[in-house]
Amino acid sequence: MAEEPHDLVLEFLRRFDRRLNDFDAKLDRVLDDLHTVKVRLTAVEENLVGVQRRIDRLEERVERIERRLDLVELPH
Repeated sequence: MAEEPHDLVLEFLRRFDRRLNDFDAKLDRVLDDLHTVKVRLTAVEENLVGVQRRIDRLEERVERIERRLDLVELPH
């Protein structure tokens, strides 16, 4: 009978260890996914900056065209 509590504790420790290992593996996958999201978000932000630059250049060109065609009044 003295062996039963020892075996029971050992069994609980083994179960705990397995669950901890499973948790570690899941956490590693979550961290990998988070890293991927960060990398992709950075790429989106960089692309957005590029799009904004192109829009700014187009806006400048349209304003220049409008001035040359006298489509807008110049400020006094």
